Amino acid sequence: MAAEPKQLVNALPEQKTMYNILLIIGFVHLLNDAIQSVVPAMFPILQQSMGLTFTQLGLIAFALNLTSSLIQPVVGYYTDKKPSPYALPIGLCFTFFGVLGLAFAPSFWLVVLSVIFIGLGSATFHPEGSRVAYMAAGAKRGTAQSIYQVGGNAGQALAPLITVLIIVPFGQFGAIWFTLLAALAIGLLVYIAKWYSQQVTMLAKKKVFQKKKTQNNPETKRIVVFAITLLVFLVFARSWFHAGISNFYVFYMMEKFTITVDQALIYIFVFLAAGAFGTFAGGPLADRYGKRNILMLSMLGSAPLALLLPHVGPIFTYVLMGTIGFIILSSFSVSVVYAQELVPGKIGMVSGLIVGLAFGMGAIGSVALGAIADWIGLSNTMLFVVALPLLGLLTFFLPTDQKLREINE
Repeated sequence: MAAEPKQLVNALPEQKTMYNILLIIGFVHLLNDAIQSVVPAMFPILQQSMGLTFTQLGLIAFALNLTSSLIQPVVGYYTDKKPSPYALPIGLCFTFFGVLGLAFAPSFWLVVLSVIFIGLGSATFHPEGSRVAYMAAGAKRGTAQSIYQVGGNAGQALAPLITVLIIVPFGQFGAIWFTLLAALAIGLLVYIAKWYSQQVTMLAKKKVFQKKKTQNNPETKRIVVFAITLLVFLVFARSWFHAGISNFYVFYMMEKFTITVDQALIYIFVFLAAGAFGTFAGGPLADRYGKRNILMLSMLGSAPLALLLPHVGPIFTYVLMGTIGFIILSSFSVSVVYAQELVPGKIGMVSGLIVGLAFGMGAIGSVALGAIADWIGLSNTMLFVVALPLLGLLTFFLPTDQKLREINE
């Protein structure tokens, strides 16, 4: 009897969880996202050295996220049809040259061009990195995705600290040190690409590589399309909130608490570091309590704390930033796994859609928030940002985990 489509998708040559591969791809994710996160962390430096407005800073963030995010579904769609293991190290070469350009860029537009190169490298890495995590997962998809995704969040969390230690003392030229991280990532990805290539060969022999699950039921198609659209919107809202905190809240705290750039960046580090722990915890929690439940808790659990954030003092802000970061980013890996189960057999495209397109839409939020801050002031803009997690109420309309299982049967 022929195997069912779902079985074909899951018939990977490595049935056991390949923790060595997961740890390497997670570490490269850390390096990639640390490099990418240096760009917004450099905003105070670029603002002072070039006299940039909040709108220009938002445009830099937009250029980075547009290229790093919106291209991801296209890359994923292509590699679903034609796996490209060596696209991983080639993509990070773009990042290397982008960082090099960022260190020497003398003007706003050359900064924009440099971050576009960084974004192109990231756009290539993310959907293929997610595919590597899927292939190495064995039966532990939630755990595997958490290991992979926590690397990215840890990289983002390290960026403010690295900025304090390198960018603040050395200025814009300090970005040159991040070329070493890019070179290390390229070397590790060559090793990953060799393993990935072996898996592709084995899968091709078995003729099971990324078979598409046929869903002829119109009602099922309607549910899937609605759920994916809603999920993208929720990740979009979470991205607006994340952009507001990581890109602009540092200025708000400098203004509100009369503190230095170094001191303000510590708050962002607390938010992002706690988010990394939340990302790692989210996968196992979702396996135990349900993916939709964690998605719901992520948004609604952080909403009251976020609303409280602008009204507390500097000490309690540390507590709130850490708690909010942990809760709201606990759904980071869960949203990817949820989408993969909604659309089995399209790992690259779906991963690019959730992590890429939704974050690209969040990039629009960076521009919008920068323009709004220039128009109505930073304090009023932050009041809007902290209300965004309330959109988590929409998670009630997502299909339950039981419904997901029925779709895949």
